[in-house]
Amino acid sequence: MNKAILAGCCAALLMLSACSRQQSDWEKTRAANTTDAYEQFLKKYPSGEFTAQARARVKELYEERDWQKARDTDTQDAYQAFLKQYPEGKWTEEARIRVENFSLAQATSGTPPGGADIANGSGNPAAGDTTTPSAAAAGPGAPATAAKPQAESATATAAPPTNPAKLAKPAKAAASAASKAAAGGSYGIQLGAFKSGEAAAKRRWAHLKTKYPKLLAGLSPTVSPKTGPHGTLYRLQAQGLSEKRAHAICKTLKATSQPCVPLRPAPPSSATS
Repeated sequence: MNKAILAGCCAALLMLSACSRQQSDWEKTRAANTTDAYEQFLKKYPSGEFTAQARARVKELYEERDWQKARDTDTQDAYQAFLKQYPEGKWTEEARIRVENFSLAQATSGTPPGGADIANGSGNPAAGDTTTPSAAAAGPGAPATAAKPQAESATATAAPPTNPAKLAKPAKAAASAASKAAAGGSYGIQLGAFKSGEAAAKRRWAHLKTKYPKLLAGLSPTVSPKTGPHGTLYRLQAQGLSEKRAHAICKTLKATSQPCVPLRPAPPSSATS
């Protein structure tokens, strides 16, 4: 009877000692907080009290490492490879957003530098482009010939006298309106382009608004769809900014690897009498 009690006490002491040793090793592993430390712990305690926590932490650390590599590379292929390896992880949604943002560059890759779509996000012709389709199709030697019938017609039909001051009013009004719009904040920013739909753009805005409340204070987002050869992109934009603030916002966001493109004001329409 005494021997049985003694054996039981010894077994209890051994169990307490083992638990104490595992607890101590776990604390040391957590303090080190490296993949090597956690893997050594798992090798030593494959089915211990802290095994599940150790495995979860190893997975997190590997994902953090691979996410940092993808960010440093900053290419669509790098983010797609990350998504393939971590389809459901801490950085999965961010990786998807960045993959979709690369679609913007692909969709506009054929637009010449300084084109209207890149500059201001609109499909309007660039400012100063007054070439008509007929003149463009006629070729280099045709403008004088093409203009002749119009000149003769204008000469044959006498136009009523006009007041130059009256004709100048619409042009002055348009110039004044453009000046006021620029002063009041006619610039914008684009914060991403999404293939998956308007909901993805709205989720992105909610994320940015939560992360940068002061930077984006007072802005109202718009989702502008644009259909191109690669499908429809839903562009997340905010308008009504001054040029200085638009550039300042994009500078701050880009410093933290967030996509942002300043949008210049759309060119004013030509005034007509």
